[in-house]
Amino acid sequence: MKPWFYLLMLVLMQLAGLLPAEVLGKDTARMEKLNITSPAFAAGGAIPARYTCDGEGISPQLAIGTIPSGTKSLALIMDDPDAPMGTWVHWVVWNLPAQTREIQENSLPAGASQGKNSWSRNSYGGPCPPSGTHRYFFKLYALDRVLNLGASADKSNLERAMEGHTLARGELMGTYRRR
Repeated sequence: MKPWFYLLMLVLMQLAGLLPAEVLGKDTARMEKLNITSPAFAAGGAIPARYTCDGEGISPQLAIGTIPSGTKSLALIMDDPDAPMGTWVHWVVWNLPAQTREIQENSLPAGASQGKNSWSRNSYGGPCPPSGTHRYFFKLYALDRVLNLGASADKSNLERAMEGHTLARGELMGTYRRR
């Protein structure tokens, strides 16, 4: 049989829980799930115009559930994978204090840092799809360290800094269609 077949079988066996992760030579432990919600909109529901370019363009209130022990900080990325030129980044935040359970509307807790979004601004940029209905993902990460990133950091810099340090992840998706 072909070598690729054996590799495929190993991966399938590990995914089925029949093979310890160590056999594949990497850590494939399942990541914990974080709960992130908003009182402003339901998961999968429409984001109110208040939080978009058609309204005040302020960030919505977000609620964070229980985080895993060992969490030193939280990070948040909001993006739109439906943008015509590729994923559009609306918000990049890191070093939210680990004890944060709520991000108030139009604010961030003390100590949090914001990176560059796709408008090259260090702030929240509300949904503003050029046409149709777009999906917006608020992705929350629990990290085992505080990050050392500068103000020019963007989504890709944040993602690289989080590699190997993410304890749990959660996401909230909302939609928006311009009036």
